[in-house]
Amino acid sequence: MNPRLHFQDRVATITLQRPTVANRLAPDDLPVLIECIACVNQREDVRVLVLRSEGRHFCSGYDISQIENSQSEGSSFGEMVDVVEQCRAVTIAAIQGGVYGGATDLALACDFRVGSMAADMFMPAARLGLHFYASGLERYVSRLGLDTAKRLFLTCERLDAEQMKACGFLTHLVAHTELDETVASLAGTLGAMAPLPLSGMKKHLNLIACGRQDREAIARDVQRSVESEDLREGGLAWREKRTPLFKGR
Repeated sequence: MNPRLHFQDRVATITLQRPTVANRLAPDDLPVLIECIACVNQREDVRVLVLRSEGRHFCSGYDISQIENSQSEGSSFGEMVDVVEQCRAVTIAAIQGGVYGGATDLALACDFRVGSMAADMFMPAARLGLHFYASGLERYVSRLGLDTAKRLFLTCERLDAEQMKACGFLTHLVAHTELDETVASLAGTLGAMAPLPLSGMKKHLNLIACGRQDREAIARDVQRSVESEDLREGGLAWREKRTPLFKGR
């Protein structure tokens, strides 16, 4: 089954639904995931996107036998992951188990990666004879650092959950029984933030990490927030010691 998109309040959830093959992604999943992100981007009320999956594994990456087909038919795996990274909403990957191959880049494209103690990862591209695509290499280096990227790409070393947290792949590490609660709590925290600075700072932090800072665009977004109703609401709520009600304008 293709990925499923669900909306509830300010949170969207994409669920991978192929547990019998460790949620391996097929060519027809790529346009579905891109369309899911487009739907999220169109919903101004959605502030958070959770990416999760059914079964024991988060995702075993892309079906390597289909790589040539995906390149010739349109959307490549890397293009899909770039779309996920550029999602307007803040993204959370809920990693309950194994995350392998291209799925490691899909997780790195998310803003937060919450993993359980059952998680593990490895990047077997060199072992399979595959040179990874440019934006994926860039994400590895910008998120994890050059030395860790070389360690994972060039040796195909498998990391357990604690090692994933230590190298920065996971932003949170919790017991398996606490994964859903932690993801929901984080989504609630993010969903309560003012939308304009939330999405704006996410975008610019990612660009800064890749060396593509745009100071003029940052200045425009700063001015937009200064002139917003939400800034006035935030100050009023602070003085009145209550939770602000942000509207994204």
